[in-house]
Amino acid sequence: MLHTQMFIKHTRYPILSTFTASCFKLHSTTKPLLTNCHYQKVSFSSSSQPTTHRTDTNNNNNQQSSNNSNNKPKLPITSKAFWNHKKTWLTTSKNTLRCLAGCTLGDFSTMWYLQSFTQISTPLCMGLSMVAGISTSLLLETFFLRKLGFFNAFSTAMQMSFLSMLSMELTENLVDFYLTGGVVHLHSVSFWISAVVSALAGYLVPLPLNYWRLRRLGKCCH
Repeated sequence: MLHTQMFIKHTRYPILSTFTASCFKLHSTTKPLLTNCHYQKVSFSSSSQPTTHRTDTNNNNNQQSSNNSNNKPKLPITSKAFWNHKKTWLTTSKNTLRCLAGCTLGDFSTMWYLQSFTQISTPLCMGLSMVAGISTSLLLETFFLRKLGFFNAFSTAMQMSFLSMLSMELTENLVDFYLTGGVVHLHSVSFWISAVVSALAGYLVPLPLNYWRLRRLGKCCH
């Protein structure tokens, strides 16, 4: 205490002397009331009063704002605003197009091979082509998610895209069967027109489902 009083008495700065004395007196009589912040920084300016800067972590405020954002009411699926999100449509269109590329490649190539080199029935040929199309699309999705590791990427692709792929394959094959009878004629113009129409139908059918999953659940592969 003696050293502190001597320091206060012989200091060159009256402002510092007064402030240090008051702080020492406060410490000796009462406990500091620092309940809402972790610490305080004290700096001195050219004015006659010391300036106190209060530092707060604001964890409670950040958590409360995060909870408020999570508790926002969700748009009903029947509302126009739910279906008018351009960024979601763009992402959904890109993801669905990748699924379509994988499904169509596996489907039509398998159908062509089975009809050219085997004698199996058309319904069985189309069923095997659907399996091949879904498998090819899953492999393509797994390739895009390869940073997760093979097994995690394949599992993620199954969870996110299997229903979309199944509806896509079913639509493509039904339209193709209706237009061509499920027969591949590579040299026929009508076959290629039917292939484009069936691929377009396969793209459009799962598109609203993929949009809903991304908009409502935040689920997509890429």
